[in-house]
Amino acid sequence: MNADPNTHMDPWQTTGRIGLWLLGARGSIGVTTAVGIAAISHGLADLTGCVTATLELADLDLLAPDRLVLGGHDITMTPVQARAEQLAASGMLPTAAVTSAGADLDRFEAEIRPGVTGHDSHPQATIVDRLAGDIADFRTRHQLDRVVVVDLSSTEPLPEDRPEFHDSQLLTEALADAQRAPLPPSSLYALAAIRTGSPLACFTPSASLGLPVLQALAREQIPYAGQDGKTGQTLLRTALAPTLTRRGFRVLSWAGANVLGGGDGATLADPHAVSSKLTSKNRGLRALVGDHVVTPLHIDNVPDLGDIKTAWDHIHAEGFLGSRITLQTTWTAYDSMLAAPLVIDLVRLLDLADRTGPVARSVSWASSSRTPGARMSTTMRSRPNSSMAGPGSSPPPTVGSPDDRPGGALPRRPARAHQRPGEGQGHRRAAAGARGVQRHR
Repeated sequence: MNADPNTHMDPWQTTGRIGLWLLGARGSIGVTTAVGIAAISHGLADLTGCVTATLELADLDLLAPDRLVLGGHDITMTPVQARAEQLAASGMLPTAAVTSAGADLDRFEAEIRPGVTGHDSHPQATIVDRLAGDIADFRTRHQLDRVVVVDLSSTEPLPEDRPEFHDSQLLTEALADAQRAPLPPSSLYALAAIRTGSPLACFTPSASLGLPVLQALAREQIPYAGQDGKTGQTLLRTALAPTLTRRGFRVLSWAGANVLGGGDGATLADPHAVSSKLTSKNRGLRALVGDHVVTPLHIDNVPDLGDIKTAWDHIHAEGFLGSRITLQTTWTAYDSMLAAPLVIDLVRLLDLADRTGPVARSVSWASSSRTPGARMSTTMRSRPNSSMAGPGSSPPPTVGSPDDRPGGALPRRPARAHQRPGEGQGHRRAAAGARGVQRHR
Protein backbone atom coordinates (compact mmCIF):
# COMPACT_ATOMS: atom_id res chain seq x y z
CA MET A 1 0.00 0.00 0.00
CA ASN A 2 2.09 2.92 -1.23
CA ALA A 3 -0.27 5.83 -0.93
CA ASP A 4 0.29 9.05 -2.79
CA PRO A 5 1.66 11.54 -0.22
CA ASN A 6 -0.35 14.28 -1.90
CA THR A 7 -3.60 12.47 -1.13
CA HIS A 8 -2.71 11.40 2.42
CA MET A 9 -5.76 11.56 4.70
CA ASP A 10 -4.86 13.13 8.02
CA PRO A 11 -6.86 11.08 10.56
CA TRP A 12 -6.69 13.94 13.04
CA GLN A 13 -8.62 16.23 10.70
CA THR A 14 -11.14 13.92 8.99
CA THR A 15 -14.23 11.90 9.91
CA GLY A 16 -14.59 8.12 9.86
CA ARG A 17 -11.63 7.69 12.19
CA ILE A 18 -10.73 4.82 14.50
CA GLY A 19 -8.79 5.19 17.74
CA LEU A 20 -5.87 2.91 18.56
CA TRP A 21 -5.27 3.03 22.31
CA LEU A 22 -1.95 1.41 23.23
CA LEU A 23 -1.19 0.23 26.75
CA GLY A 24 2.55 0.68 27.14
CA ALA A 25 2.39 3.40 24.50
CA ARG A 26 5.94 4.68 25.00
CA GLY A 27 7.55 1.23 24.81
CA SER A 28 9.48 -0.13 21.85
CA ILE A 29 6.51 -1.90 20.24
CA GLY A 30 4.17 1.05 20.77
CA VAL A 31 6.62 3.53 19.29
CA THR A 32 7.53 1.21 16.40
CA THR A 33 3.82 0.78 15.65
CA ALA A 34 3.32 4.56 15.67
CA VAL A 35 6.28 5.18 13.34
CA GLY A 36 5.09 2.39 11.04
CA ILE A 37 1.54 3.73 10.82
CA ALA A 38 2.87 7.21 10.05
CA ALA A 39 5.22 5.86 7.36
CA ILE A 40 2.40 3.87 5.72
CA SER A 41 0.05 6.85 5.90
CA HIS A 42 2.62 9.14 4.26
CA GLY A 43 3.35 6.65 1.47
CA LEU A 44 6.86 5.84 2.72
CA ALA A 45 6.16 2.19 3.48
CA ASP A 46 3.70 -0.60 2.68
CA LEU A 47 2.07 -3.32 4.76
CA THR A 48 4.88 -5.86 4.46
CA GLY A 49 4.69 -8.19 7.46
CA CYS A 50 0.94 -7.69 7.95
CA VAL A 51 -1.19 -10.80 7.59
CA THR A 52 -4.16 -8.63 6.68
CA ALA A 53 -2.32 -7.49 3.54
CA THR A 54 -2.18 -11.03 2.13
CA LEU A 55 -4.42 -12.29 -0.66
CA GLU A 56 -6.12 -14.70 1.74
CA LEU A 57 -7.81 -11.76 3.48
CA ALA A 58 -8.19 -9.51 0.45
CA ASP A 59 -11.99 -9.76 0.56
CA LEU A 60 -12.29 -8.25 4.02
CA ASP A 61 -13.47 -4.67 4.42
CA LEU A 62 -10.50 -3.58 6.53
CA LEU A 63 -9.72 -0.04 7.56
CA ALA A 64 -6.76 1.80 6.05
CA PRO A 65 -4.02 2.57 8.59
CA ASP A 66 -4.24 6.28 7.77
CA ARG A 67 -7.64 6.36 9.51
CA LEU A 68 -6.04 5.57 12.87
CA VAL A 69 -5.68 8.14 15.66
CA LEU A 70 -3.25 7.07 18.39
CA GLY A 71 -3.34 7.47 22.16
CA GLY A 72 -2.64 5.31 25.18
CA HIS A 73 -1.59 4.74 28.76
CA ASP A 74 1.93 4.38 30.11
CA ILE A 75 3.85 4.76 33.34
CA THR A 76 7.23 5.62 31.79
CA MET A 77 8.16 9.23 31.10
CA THR A 78 10.48 9.04 28.07
CA PRO A 79 8.63 10.94 25.29
CA VAL A 80 7.62 9.03 22.18
CA GLN A 81 9.83 11.15 19.92
CA ALA A 82 12.88 10.59 22.13
CA ARG A 83 12.24 6.85 22.22
CA ALA A 84 11.87 6.75 18.43
CA GLU A 85 15.19 8.53 18.05
CA GLN A 86 16.82 5.99 20.39
CA LEU A 87 15.46 3.13 18.29
CA ALA A 88 16.72 4.80 15.12
CA ALA A 89 20.15 5.29 16.67
CA SER A 90 20.25 1.58 17.56
CA GLY A 91 19.70 0.71 13.89
CA MET A 92 16.19 -0.68 14.30
CA LEU A 93 14.03 2.13 12.90
CA PRO A 94 14.92 3.94 9.65
CA THR A 95 15.98 7.49 10.46
CA ALA A 96 13.97 8.86 7.53
CA ALA A 97 10.79 7.23 8.86
CA VAL A 98 11.30 8.71 12.32
CA THR A 99 12.00 12.16 10.88
CA SER A 100 8.91 12.14 8.66
CA ALA A 101 6.76 10.97 11.57
CA GLY A 102 7.73 13.87 13.83
CA ALA A 103 4.37 15.64 13.89
CA ASP A 104 2.47 12.35 14.18
CA LEU A 105 4.59 11.29 17.15
CA ASP A 106 4.08 14.63 18.88
CA ARG A 107 0.32 14.27 18.58
CA PHE A 108 0.53 10.69 19.82
CA GLU A 109 2.55 11.86 22.83
CA ALA A 110 -0.10 14.48 23.66
CA GLU A 111 -2.71 11.70 23.91
CA ILE A 112 -0.83 9.47 26.38
CA ARG A 113 -2.24 9.38 29.92
CA PRO A 114 -0.76 7.97 33.16
CA GLY A 115 -1.19 4.23 33.52
CA VAL A 116 -1.48 1.97 36.55
CA THR A 117 1.57 2.04 38.80
CA GLY A 118 0.57 -0.44 41.49
CA HIS A 119 1.09 2.22 44.16
CA ASP A 120 -2.31 3.90 43.90
CA SER A 121 -4.10 4.09 47.28
CA HIS A 122 -7.54 4.46 45.71
CA PRO A 123 -9.97 1.54 45.37
CA GLN A 124 -9.43 -0.31 42.14
CA ALA A 125 -12.97 0.67 41.16
CA THR A 126 -11.79 4.28 41.10
CA ILE A 127 -8.76 3.37 39.01
CA VAL A 128 -11.00 1.65 36.45
CA ASP A 129 -13.18 4.79 36.40
CA ARG A 130 -10.11 6.90 35.55
CA LEU A 131 -8.81 4.55 32.86
CA ALA A 132 -12.23 4.26 31.23
CA GLY A 133 -12.66 8.01 31.41
CA ASP A 134 -9.40 8.53 29.52
CA ILE A 135 -10.54 6.24 26.69
CA ALA A 136 -14.03 7.75 26.54
CA ASP A 137 -12.65 11.30 26.49
CA PHE A 138 -10.24 10.37 23.68
CA ARG A 139 -13.08 8.94 21.62
CA THR A 140 -15.33 11.94 22.22
CA ARG A 141 -12.77 14.68 21.58
CA HIS A 142 -11.69 13.18 18.26
CA GLN A 143 -15.19 12.07 17.23
CA LEU A 144 -13.98 8.52 16.70
CA ASP A 145 -16.24 5.73 15.46
CA ARG A 146 -14.66 3.37 17.97
CA VAL A 147 -11.46 2.82 19.94
CA VAL A 148 -9.48 -0.43 19.78
CA VAL A 149 -7.29 -1.15 22.82
CA VAL A 150 -4.08 -3.20 22.47
CA ASP A 151 -2.09 -4.17 25.57
CA LEU A 152 1.65 -3.91 24.90
CA SER A 153 2.64 -3.30 28.51
CA SER A 154 5.38 -5.16 30.36
CA THR A 155 4.78 -8.78 31.22
CA GLU A 156 3.27 -9.26 34.69
CA PRO A 157 3.65 -12.21 37.06
CA LEU A 158 0.56 -14.40 36.86
CA PRO A 159 -1.68 -13.83 39.90
CA GLU A 160 -2.60 -16.62 42.28
CA ASP A 161 -6.14 -17.85 41.78
CA ARG A 162 -8.74 -16.40 44.13
CA PRO A 163 -12.54 -16.60 44.54
CA GLU A 164 -13.03 -13.12 43.06
CA PHE A 165 -11.76 -14.39 39.70
CA HIS A 166 -14.81 -16.66 39.44
CA ASP A 167 -17.62 -14.63 41.03
CA SER A 168 -18.72 -11.24 39.69
CA GLN A 169 -20.32 -10.12 42.94
CA LEU A 170 -17.22 -10.93 45.00
CA LEU A 171 -15.07 -9.08 42.49
CA THR A 172 -17.35 -6.04 42.52
CA GLU A 173 -17.11 -5.86 46.32
CA ALA A 174 -13.33 -6.25 46.29
CA LEU A 175 -12.88 -3.53 43.65
CA ALA A 176 -14.75 -1.05 45.86
CA ASP A 177 -12.54 -1.77 48.90
CA ALA A 178 -9.45 0.45 49.15
CA GLN A 179 -7.78 -2.16 51.38
CA ARG A 180 -7.95 -4.80 48.69
CA ALA A 181 -6.41 -5.00 45.21
CA PRO A 182 -7.70 -8.19 43.60
CA LEU A 183 -6.78 -7.42 39.98
CA PRO A 184 -3.37 -6.98 38.33
CA PRO A 185 -2.95 -3.84 36.19
CA SER A 186 -3.60 -5.69 32.92
CA SER A 187 -7.03 -6.74 34.16
CA LEU A 188 -7.86 -3.19 35.30
CA TYR A 189 -7.10 -2.01 31.75
CA ALA A 190 -9.27 -4.85 30.40
CA LEU A 191 -12.19 -3.76 32.58
CA ALA A 192 -11.80 -0.20 31.32
CA ALA A 193 -11.95 -1.47 27.73
CA ILE A 194 -15.13 -3.42 28.45
CA ARG A 195 -16.71 -0.45 30.19
CA THR A 196 -16.14 1.79 27.16
CA GLY A 197 -17.20 -0.89 24.67
CA SER A 198 -13.70 -0.97 23.18
CA PRO A 199 -12.41 -4.08 21.37
CA LEU A 200 -9.32 -5.40 23.17
CA ALA A 201 -6.22 -7.40 22.23
CA CYS A 202 -3.72 -8.56 24.82
CA PHE A 203 -0.32 -8.91 23.15
CA THR A 204 1.34 -10.05 26.40
CA PRO A 205 1.09 -13.21 28.56
CA SER A 206 -0.31 -11.13 31.45
CA ALA A 207 -3.69 -12.03 32.98
CA SER A 208 -5.78 -9.33 31.24
CA LEU A 209 -9.06 -11.01 30.19
CA GLY A 210 -7.72 -14.45 31.08
CA LEU A 211 -9.55 -14.40 34.42
CA PRO A 212 -12.78 -16.41 34.08
CA VAL A 213 -15.11 -13.70 35.38
CA LEU A 214 -13.69 -11.09 32.99
CA GLN A 215 -13.63 -13.43 30.02
CA ALA A 216 -17.30 -14.27 30.55
CA LEU A 217 -18.12 -10.58 30.70
CA ALA A 218 -16.07 -9.70 27.61
CA ARG A 219 -17.51 -12.59 25.60
CA GLU A 220 -20.93 -10.94 25.66
CA GLN A 221 -19.84 -7.35 25.12
CA ILE A 222 -16.74 -6.74 23.00
CA PRO A 223 -14.62 -8.34 20.28
CA TYR A 224 -11.36 -9.42 21.89
CA ALA A 225 -8.10 -11.17 21.08
CA GLY A 226 -5.19 -12.69 22.93
CA GLN A 227 -3.11 -13.84 24.63
CA ASP A 228 0.63 -13.25 23.99
CA GLY A 229 1.53 -12.51 20.37
CA LYS A 230 3.78 -14.88 18.44
CA THR A 231 6.54 -12.90 16.80
CA GLY A 232 9.53 -15.20 16.35
CA GLN A 233 10.46 -18.43 18.11
CA THR A 234 6.90 -19.48 18.89
CA LEU A 235 5.75 -18.60 15.38
CA LEU A 236 8.41 -20.94 14.02
CA ARG A 237 7.43 -23.63 16.52
CA THR A 238 3.81 -23.36 15.40
CA ALA A 239 4.86 -24.10 11.82
CA LEU A 240 7.33 -26.88 12.59
CA ALA A 241 5.41 -28.83 15.23
CA PRO A 242 2.44 -29.78 13.01
CA THR A 243 4.84 -30.65 10.19
CA LEU A 244 6.70 -33.15 12.37
CA THR A 245 3.60 -34.72 13.87
CA ARG A 246 1.76 -34.99 10.55
CA ARG A 247 4.81 -36.66 9.05
CA GLY A 248 4.36 -39.32 11.73
CA PHE A 249 7.48 -38.56 13.75
CA ARG A 250 7.37 -38.79 17.54
CA VAL A 251 8.76 -35.64 19.14
CA LEU A 252 10.68 -36.51 22.33
CA SER A 253 12.09 -33.17 23.42
CA TRP A 254 12.05 -29.55 22.32
CA ALA A 255 14.59 -27.39 24.15
CA GLY A 256 14.71 -23.63 23.67
CA ALA A 257 16.72 -20.60 24.68
CA ASN A 258 16.27 -16.86 24.15
CA VAL A 259 18.67 -13.95 24.60
CA LEU A 260 17.50 -10.36 24.33
CA GLY A 261 18.03 -6.92 25.81
CA GLY A 262 15.99 -3.74 25.83
CA GLY A 263 12.94 -3.22 27.99
CA ASP A 264 11.67 -6.77 27.46
CA GLY A 265 14.99 -8.25 28.52
CA ALA A 266 15.02 -6.15 31.69
CA THR A 267 11.42 -7.08 32.51
CA LEU A 268 11.97 -10.79 31.93
CA ALA A 269 15.06 -10.77 34.14
CA ASP A 270 12.53 -10.80 36.99
CA PRO A 271 11.90 -14.49 37.77
CA HIS A 272 8.26 -13.80 38.64
CA ALA A 273 7.58 -11.97 35.38
CA VAL A 274 9.43 -14.47 33.21
CA SER A 275 7.41 -17.35 34.63
CA SER A 276 4.26 -16.19 32.82
CA LYS A 277 6.18 -15.91 29.53
CA LEU A 278 7.69 -19.38 29.90
CA THR A 279 4.31 -20.86 30.82
CA SER A 280 2.68 -19.27 27.78
CA LYS A 281 5.37 -20.41 25.33
CA ASN A 282 5.42 -24.00 26.60
CA ARG A 283 1.63 -24.29 26.83
CA GLY A 284 1.31 -23.52 23.14
CA LEU A 285 4.06 -25.98 22.19
CA ARG A 286 2.66 -28.86 24.25
CA ALA A 287 -0.78 -28.31 22.77
CA LEU A 288 0.81 -29.14 19.40
CA VAL A 289 3.19 -31.98 20.25
CA GLY A 290 1.74 -33.48 23.45
CA ASP A 291 2.33 -33.21 27.18
CA HIS A 292 4.83 -36.10 27.12
CA VAL A 293 7.43 -33.95 25.35
CA VAL A 294 10.28 -32.55 27.45
CA THR A 295 10.34 -28.77 26.86
CA PRO A 296 13.11 -27.01 28.83
CA LEU A 297 13.16 -23.30 28.04
CA HIS A 298 14.95 -20.27 29.41
CA ILE A 299 15.16 -16.57 28.62
CA ASP A 300 18.26 -14.48 29.43
CA ASN A 301 18.67 -10.72 29.57
CA VAL A 302 21.73 -9.55 27.60
CA PRO A 303 21.52 -5.72 27.78
CA ASP A 304 24.01 -4.98 24.99
CA LEU A 305 21.74 -6.74 22.46
CA GLY A 306 19.15 -3.98 22.79
CA ASP A 307 15.97 -4.86 20.90
CA ILE A 308 17.55 -7.70 18.91
CA LYS A 309 16.24 -11.08 20.02
CA THR A 310 17.91 -14.39 19.20
CA ALA A 311 16.15 -17.68 19.83
CA TRP A 312 17.48 -21.22 19.47
CA ASP A 313 15.59 -24.49 19.43
CA HIS A 314 16.91 -28.04 19.57
CA ILE A 315 14.31 -30.62 18.56
CA HIS A 316 14.80 -34.35 19.10
CA ALA A 317 12.34 -36.75 17.46
CA GLU A 318 12.03 -40.45 16.75
CA GLY A 319 11.51 -41.78 13.24
CA PHE A 320 11.16 -45.15 11.51
CA LEU A 321 12.53 -48.11 13.53
CA GLY A 322 13.52 -45.73 16.30
CA SER A 323 15.94 -43.71 14.20
CA ARG A 324 17.07 -40.39 15.67
CA ILE A 325 16.02 -37.10 14.07
CA THR A 326 17.52 -33.80 15.21
CA LEU A 327 16.57 -30.33 14.02
CA GLN A 328 18.14 -27.08 15.21
CA THR A 329 16.82 -23.59 14.42
CA THR A 330 18.08 -20.06 15.01
CA TRP A 331 15.86 -16.98 14.74
CA THR A 332 17.28 -13.46 15.04
CA ALA A 333 15.32 -10.26 14.51
CA TYR A 334 14.24 -6.96 16.02
CA ASP A 335 11.31 -8.21 18.04
CA SER A 336 9.43 -4.90 17.93
CA MET A 337 9.64 -4.88 14.12
CA LEU A 338 7.97 -8.31 14.11
CA ALA A 339 5.31 -7.26 16.62
CA ALA A 340 4.27 -3.90 15.14
CA PRO A 341 2.65 -5.27 11.94
CA LEU A 342 0.70 -7.77 14.04
CA VAL A 343 -0.61 -4.87 16.13
CA ILE A 344 -1.83 -3.26 12.92
CA ASP A 345 -3.44 -6.58 11.95
CA LEU A 346 -5.19 -6.82 15.30
CA VAL A 347 -6.68 -3.34 15.18
CA ARG A 348 -7.90 -3.85 11.61
CA LEU A 349 -9.54 -7.19 12.42
CA LEU A 350 -11.04 -6.04 15.72
CA ASP A 351 -12.46 -2.95 14.04
CA LEU A 352 -14.03 -5.22 11.43
CA ALA A 353 -15.45 -7.53 14.09
CA ASP A 354 -17.01 -4.57 15.90
CA ARG A 355 -18.58 -3.29 12.69
CA THR A 356 -20.02 -6.54 11.43
CA GLY A 357 -22.62 -6.93 14.15
CA PRO A 358 -23.80 -9.89 16.19
CA VAL A 359 -21.83 -12.77 14.73
CA ALA A 360 -18.80 -14.69 15.96
CA ARG A 361 -16.10 -15.14 13.35
CA SER A 362 -13.12 -17.46 13.28
CA VAL A 363 -10.15 -16.08 11.42
CA SER A 364 -7.18 -18.33 10.66
CA TRP A 365 -4.28 -15.93 10.28
CA ALA A 366 -0.79 -17.11 11.10
CA SER A 367 -1.79 -18.38 14.56
CA SER A 368 -0.76 -15.06 16.00
CA SER A 369 -1.23 -15.88 19.69
CA ARG A 370 0.66 -18.34 21.86
CA THR A 371 -2.11 -19.42 24.20
CA PRO A 372 -4.36 -21.98 22.49
CA GLY A 373 -7.01 -21.75 25.21
CA ALA A 374 -7.31 -17.98 25.02
CA ARG A 375 -10.50 -16.87 23.31
CA MET A 376 -9.10 -15.23 20.21
CA SER A 377 -5.81 -17.00 19.96
CA THR A 378 -7.10 -17.60 16.46
CA THR A 379 -10.69 -16.44 16.89
CA MET A 380 -12.31 -13.08 16.25
CA ARG A 381 -15.43 -12.82 18.35
CA SER A 382 -17.74 -9.95 17.60
CA ARG A 383 -20.53 -8.95 19.90
CA PRO A 384 -23.27 -11.60 20.13
CA ASN A 385 -26.91 -11.09 20.94
CA SER A 386 -29.37 -13.22 22.85
CA SER A 387 -30.71 -14.85 19.70
CA MET A 388 -27.33 -16.53 19.13
CA ALA A 389 -27.18 -18.23 22.53
CA GLY A 390 -27.21 -21.97 21.97
CA PRO A 391 -28.94 -24.62 24.06
CA GLY A 392 -27.51 -24.77 27.54
CA SER A 393 -25.56 -21.56 27.19
CA SER A 394 -25.10 -19.53 30.35
CA PRO A 395 -25.77 -15.81 30.62
CA PRO A 396 -22.89 -13.50 31.50
CA PRO A 397 -22.51 -12.22 35.08
CA THR A 398 -25.14 -9.65 36.02
CA VAL A 399 -23.90 -6.99 38.39
CA GLY A 400 -26.37 -4.15 37.97
CA SER A 401 -27.17 -1.50 35.42
CA PRO A 402 -24.87 1.43 34.65
CA ASP A 403 -27.13 3.62 36.76
CA ASP A 404 -27.21 1.58 39.96
CA ARG A 405 -23.81 -0.08 40.19
CA PRO A 406 -21.01 1.58 42.18
CA GLY A 407 -18.07 3.05 40.28
CA GLY A 408 -15.78 0.34 38.98
CA ALA A 409 -18.33 -2.44 39.22
CA LEU A 410 -18.20 -4.92 36.37
CA PRO A 411 -19.57 -2.95 33.45
CA ARG A 412 -22.17 -3.48 30.83
CA ARG A 413 -21.27 -2.34 27.35
CA PRO A 414 -22.98 0.93 26.33
CA ALA A 415 -25.48 0.94 23.49
CA ARG A 416 -23.79 0.67 20.11
CA ALA A 417 -23.32 3.94 18.28
CA HIS A 418 -25.12 4.44 14.98
CA GLN A 419 -23.29 2.82 12.09
CA ARG A 420 -21.88 4.94 9.34
CA PRO A 421 -23.15 4.24 5.81
CA GLY A 422 -21.57 1.09 4.40
CA GLU A 423 -20.56 -0.40 7.72
CA GLY A 424 -21.29 -4.10 8.01
CA GLN A 425 -20.53 -4.75 4.34
CA GLY A 426 -17.25 -6.40 5.32
CA HIS A 427 -19.27 -9.14 7.01
CA ARG A 428 -21.09 -9.96 3.79
CA ARG A 429 -17.90 -9.89 1.74
CA ALA A 430 -16.11 -12.14 4.21
CA ALA A 431 -19.00 -14.59 4.34
CA ALA A 432 -18.97 -14.72 0.55
CA GLY A 433 -15.68 -16.55 0.39
CA ALA A 434 -12.67 -15.27 2.34
CA ARG A 435 -10.89 -18.48 3.28
CA GLY A 436 -10.49 -19.03 7.02
CA VAL A 437 -13.47 -16.89 7.97
CA GLN A 438 -16.54 -18.70 9.19
CA ARG A 439 -19.56 -18.30 11.43
CA HIS A 440 -19.89 -19.88 14.83
CA ARG A 441 -23.27 -20.99 16.10
